[in-house]
Amino acid sequence: MKLKITSMAMMLLLCSYQMIAQEDRQKEKKLVFIIVDGIAADMIPKTSTPNLDAISLKGDFSEAYVGGGKGTYSETPTISAVGYNSLLTGVWVNKHNVYGNEIKQPNYNYPSIFRLFTNDFPEKQTAIFSTWEDNRTKLLGENLVGTNFLKIDYAFDGFEKDTLNFPHDPYREYIKNIDKKVAYQAAEYIQNEAPDLTWVYLEFSDDMGHGYGDSPQLYNAITFEDELIGKIYEAIKYRESNFNEDWLFIVTTDHGRTAKDGKHHGGQSDRERSTWIAMNKKGNSYFKEQIPGIVDILPTMISFLELYPETSVKEELDGVPLLGMVDAVGLSANLDGATLKLNWKALSDTDTPAKFYVARTNNVKYGAKDEYELLGSAKIKNGTAEFNIGKKADIYKILMETPNHRLNTWITPTQTNN
Repeated sequence: MKLKITSMAMMLLLCSYQMIAQEDRQKEKKLVFIIVDGIAADMIPKTSTPNLDAISLKGDFSEAYVGGGKGTYSETPTISAVGYNSLLTGVWVNKHNVYGNEIKQPNYNYPSIFRLFTNDFPEKQTAIFSTWEDNRTKLLGENLVGTNFLKIDYAFDGFEKDTLNFPHDPYREYIKNIDKKVAYQAAEYIQNEAPDLTWVYLEFSDDMGHGYGDSPQLYNAITFEDELIGKIYEAIKYRESNFNEDWLFIVTTDHGRTAKDGKHHGGQSDRERSTWIAMNKKGNSYFKEQIPGIVDILPTMISFLELYPETSVKEELDGVPLLGMVDAVGLSANLDGATLKLNWKALSDTDTPAKFYVARTNNVKYGAKDEYELLGSAKIKNGTAEFNIGKKADIYKILMETPNHRLNTWITPTQTNN
């Protein structure tokens, strides 16, 4: 009898261990990001967006910005493709070099999230669902020498060129129909195939902005796009409920709209720069208490997907993660003779130091690397430091290295500040 009890106890213990092991088994991380075009932050509370509301309730929502540093070397046009590329690469226009929707000469030396992901996980699957084919062929640079012949595993785009099934009309209803087709296919494919990294792009809201400005047509378009976002989000919830998967779902926009009537964008007015980010995970203190930028999304994706880019890539990133610890933001520089004066906003009051480096070249622009030399260190909580810059150069690239991330800023001898 004693032997039977012991055997039964061992069996129960083994089953318990197996259940715990199953629960503790690392969930497979997957990610979807959606860009829904041309919706300023102040428009969201003015119309019905039940799906964005539900996503934000589970995770978080924040106003955000595009446009780089206003009046500085990184000032970035608030134009669609420009904003997409700042998200894709985590850098402003002075680096990625996409100044307009023509996408003339992207600098692929600043890699997109798709290249970074494929470099680390060549066996995993990527997908794009887009109302605009140029997102894949030009911004991501599929099959181009400059992107090392990047290949997207599943592409569902180019329907704007199919005038037989989507005849072009002056009211842009064909774009609305394409958005619906793209979103429904994205939802179905994600639910059945679960690609590891997915980009969905929806355009109709921007078209209504250009056509009608601040109007019922625009606000109805936002609600329509919200319905499509909800379809895709349902697929994510299905995957998480039925498979051992952990999904990060990010929704954002690429620019705001002009204050006068909402018909235009491209400039640096507050409303044109004003955007938003919604995600299904709780953000960090930076996300909750500051105004994040579109360039913060790529570092967030890198962190969640556990990617390990080369140091030269991380040194160039203009954003910080929206998940996990962030030590400081807003690094800026002044040059007073040979004295470099640095300022930043500390997000921690610990005595932890940060290290500061300088490079006097911009070789990354041409596909090479910059050599950084140590300037010194300072406590993060101080929010300021001064160093002797040493020998003169045409450009100084300043790097701040904290325990959890890096910040960078540029300055030239002709600048008083950046």
